[in-house]
Amino acid sequence: MSQFNRSDNTLIMSLNGLGVAVSYGMLGLSLWLSPDVPLATKGYWGISVLMLTLALVNFVKYRFDDRLSEDRIQRIEDARNEKLLEDYVGENAS
Repeated sequence: MSQFNRSDNTLIMSLNGLGVAVSYGMLGLSLWLSPDVPLATKGYWGISVLMLTLALVNFVKYRFDDRLSEDRIQRIEDARNEKLLEDYVGENAS
């Protein structure tokens, strides 16, 4: 089952990566072919898009890390509760 999830994630990540590459290519092409916009403005727009991309990547990473942390804490609490139940049942069975 995890093999299928991994390939699905790889496919989705590849499609997203392709979409980002196409978006950057189209933005670059539109800035390159735009004669009315000065070069300084084109550079400012390019830097803005790169910074926005960096911010979004960091946002997603921190959200993912937070979710992993919550899952880890939940697993620790579940294991502790399971141990308490085993101890309780073990004491009553004796």
